Amino acid sequence: MPTLSEQLSLEQQAILTAGHDMWATAALPEHGLASIRFADGPMGLTGGRVDERDIALLTPCGTALGASWDHSLVYRIGQLIGDEARRVGVQAVLGPNLNLPRSPLAGRAFEQFSEDPQLTAELGSQWIAGVQQRGVASVAKHVVCNDSETDRRGMNSVVDESTVREVYLWPFEYAARKGVWGMLTAYNHLNGTPCAEHAQVLRHWLKDEVQWDGLLMSDWFGTRHGIRSIEAGLDLEMPGPSRHMGEKLQPHLRDGMIRPENLAQAVDRVERLANRVHAPAPAPCSYDPLELLEEAAASGLVLLKNHDKLLPLKADDTSTLAVIGPNAKVPCYQGGTFAKVALSPSTPTVSQALEDHFVSAGWTVETALGVQPDYRLPPLTAFDLRAANGEQGLDVSFFDFPTSSQPIHHEVRYTSSMVWFKEMPGIGSLLQLKGSASIETSTTFTPVHSGVHRFCIGGTGEATLLIDGQPCLNYDGVALDGDIMGKLMQGAHSSFVRYLYAGQAISLKLRMNFGASLAHGLWFGCEPPDQADLLDEAVALAKRVERVVLVVGETPDAGLESVDRKTTYLPAAQIELIEKVCAVNANTVVVINAAHAVDTSCLTNAGAVLMAWYPGQQFGVALAKVLSGEREPGGRLPITFASREEDYPAWSLTPDCHGDLHYNDGTRIGYRSFAHKGVMPAYSLGHGLSYAEFAYEHFTLHGQGVDDLGITVTLRNTAQRAGKEVIQVYLQGPGHESYIRLAAFSAVWVEDNETIEVWLPLPRHCFEEWRDGRWSLVVGNHIVHIGRSVSDHRLQTCLSVSDGGDVKIL
Repeated sequence: MPTLSEQLSLEQQAILTAGHDMWATAALPEHGLASIRFADGPMGLTGGRVDERDIALLTPCGTALGASWDHSLVYRIGQLIGDEARRVGVQAVLGPNLNLPRSPLAGRAFEQFSEDPQLTAELGSQWIAGVQQRGVASVAKHVVCNDSETDRRGMNSVVDESTVREVYLWPFEYAARKGVWGMLTAYNHLNGTPCAEHAQVLRHWLKDEVQWDGLLMSDWFGTRHGIRSIEAGLDLEMPGPSRHMGEKLQPHLRDGMIRPENLAQAVDRVERLANRVHAPAPAPCSYDPLELLEEAAASGLVLLKNHDKLLPLKADDTSTLAVIGPNAKVPCYQGGTFAKVALSPSTPTVSQALEDHFVSAGWTVETALGVQPDYRLPPLTAFDLRAANGEQGLDVSFFDFPTSSQPIHHEVRYTSSMVWFKEMPGIGSLLQLKGSASIETSTTFTPVHSGVHRFCIGGTGEATLLIDGQPCLNYDGVALDGDIMGKLMQGAHSSFVRYLYAGQAISLKLRMNFGASLAHGLWFGCEPPDQADLLDEAVALAKRVERVVLVVGETPDAGLESVDRKTTYLPAAQIELIEKVCAVNANTVVVINAAHAVDTSCLTNAGAVLMAWYPGQQFGVALAKVLSGEREPGGRLPITFASREEDYPAWSLTPDCHGDLHYNDGTRIGYRSFAHKGVMPAYSLGHGLSYAEFAYEHFTLHGQGVDDLGITVTLRNTAQRAGKEVIQVYLQGPGHESYIRLAAFSAVWVEDNETIEVWLPLPRHCFEEWRDGRWSLVVGNHIVHIGRSVSDHRLQTCLSVSDGGDVKIL
């Protein structure tokens, strides 16, 4: 049977290399080709509107899943994502993120599994397999070396070839070999070439060398030159309509600029993906989604410290508990990218979940805020807002002329930011807009406390804020270009302050005039007045109770597209809160709700410390059960926590004056550099305490060569309760320039006083390096470390690898 490309003219083929609209590919029903509908991921399914109305399930972030070190769990989360996609009619999910957080400042690190390429590769491929088992495509992102956000469209990652292949491309190569159906190219340049035009990566390595048969597509608005992209191996430009590929290629189809076989390959790969996702639906899976999300959240919670076995909390007849902290009231469930998921309004906060759980167990529970959340742009929705009809929210009206008084469309929204791609209700096409149009939001705002309020507005046009009908603040935004997605999420704004009185409602109106553009956005917020007594109230409460759970961390706008962090320190007000609470109550459990390595020097006096990451919508329920001992704190660190910021092998993510960001750490990413330099971190990769205790009794090495090698580890739970252990195997290669690397791992559940044997394969790849343009065995003696982390080894052996791949134990 002829392929689709063989049935089409060159002009028809070209059309299929660009999307049809913002989220879908073109269809040719007369040739049996259906459209493919995409949605952003990877923590859940975002809707096409990318706003608060598209409610979906929210999983833990990539780093939290990485902290589980659990193949099976991540596979089941992938299945849940696949089922969510099928529920809303989506055929392909943009995820997972297989980039690596080489610096703790990386703004989007929360989406990434680990600093280790093998851990990322294996867990990422389990997520992919779970999604695709449900008949939905996974589109792994972002190929390649898109490990930072600063100037991501213009910057050039300067990386030597061995480092690209051994570290940053390896998770994608692994996914390709395991059968991922799609990949998405990065915005950045790699060694001077835009990733969407990088023939060595796309065509030569992925398509030719690995012989991967999936679809290569651009990130949204990520192409710059259609001919160079199609020739390099890019199959599809998104979004549509075409900007550089698609019909824009037609004038060059017969001038020798585009090889027909490259165009045909792109079309056939689009067809292959369409056939895969439109195959008959698989049998439904049987699971409780909320139970799975709770399990996943608990499995990622890392118990960093547990002095005198403070956890799990034990109750008696007079047990008292304080739940304190900004993230108890306003948890950070997820980051602030365009993959942000709208949560169900019934999702409990951490404070609500802990209070419900512990009160039912006989505890007396009190709460305190301590300090205000540390927002970049404080949300207006933190206040009581009322639309004209009395409904909670804002009136949003659209006008076809700035001077119009009669809206052409109206809706009620409950949000602090709005974005529109390509089209706007009532306005139609934003690109084809003639002259200017206008949008207006209005609401009745009731302050909770008297004092100075700081109002913020921003957008992509000329915006004016009116309070009680009087103009108070202007913002002169501009039409978007360059990094469109990033600029929409950065939330640049103007602000002013006004004294308001508690309970006295005011009228807020924000009007923005705008012109033609690919996209538009409008955002606004209000910071409440400082409450000097918040800290004192929290410290007084901590002093009079037996136990404290102090929840601190980030806000949902801390991790953004196009923005990297400036520090690993928690906000100064939170550090003061931690130190003062711990000073008056040694039985304080500090829960850190942040998705990157943080400075832990302020935690010296904490009784216990839990790293929670962004744990998804079941954060509160899972945390309550971990604190009470009903669930195990199942996480192990997937990244390294340094004792000092200057110890990180990669720090600044700001390109130099030439736009270059040099990967000077080479293949020694993260923990590899710490081990090589002999620098002891605060907490090592793989670290995490359990409520159970384990003895590593012995091991057996199986196999005669690198193609059939494995280890059996005998593990005994010496505790009186069941628990989870993560067995980790590390290799130290020959020579003083070698580095330690993770080779294998397995998360296991062991009943109390039970002894089990665990099989861990040692793949050939862990004995290879990229040398002279190919994978080559590292010949010589390799030390094998088996243990609980990269710095906690319980068993050890040494083996020799020959030129031919034979292995001998020394």
